[in-house]
Amino acid sequence: MPIQAAVPHGTRRLYRPRRKTWTRREYERLVDMGILTPDDRVELLEGEIVQKMPHKTPHATGICLSEEAIRRVLPPGYVVRTQLPVALGDLSEPEPDIAVIEGSVRDYEAAHPSTAALLIEVSDTTLRVDCTTKAGLYARAGIADYWVLDLNDRRLIVHRQPVPMPDRPLGFSYASVTYYAEGEQVIPLAAGDVAIPVADLLPRAKR
Repeated sequence: MPIQAAVPHGTRRLYRPRRKTWTRREYERLVDMGILTPDDRVELLEGEIVQKMPHKTPHATGICLSEEAIRRVLPPGYVVRTQLPVALGDLSEPEPDIAVIEGSVRDYEAAHPSTAALLIEVSDTTLRVDCTTKAGLYARAGIADYWVLDLNDRRLIVHRQPVPMPDRPLGFSYASVTYYAEGEQVIPLAAGDVAIPVADLLPRAKR
């Protein structure tokens, strides 16, 4: 008959180690010390240091095309930043694929921007995260215009009207979510009335 070790009363609960929550200040200190480098390809999301996905060719192409298209329609007074940090609160420093920021490059010599007129994520394998967790993060920060370029279904998902939503990640999301097909056009809120064809953002379809 197998012998079972007695478990002392009150010790039956499994130990669950607590995760370390990183602040932006601590995160940036890791960068300053060289512990984190650009080669690590990480970003800070709600206190967690998250690994970013490697760039596949369609993803890289979508970023470049989006940057070109946005630059063409923006009026003076905005700067376009590609895969650079945006400081959103004490626990998050995401690096969206495209960020349209009011002002000039030199306005952000001392600190990363803390808001944006438009954020774009180019998405293939990260679509769920981009439309849930990051949508919640950006909505909570009051980002009025957030786009997800869906490479798999060849469409653009435009999020607008950030509002509290208790049942969504981080308690926020967007009241308006509009899907634009490849043959349609979309107007960035920062661009006035100048439209961008969704096809201009997408890599050519494979044949």
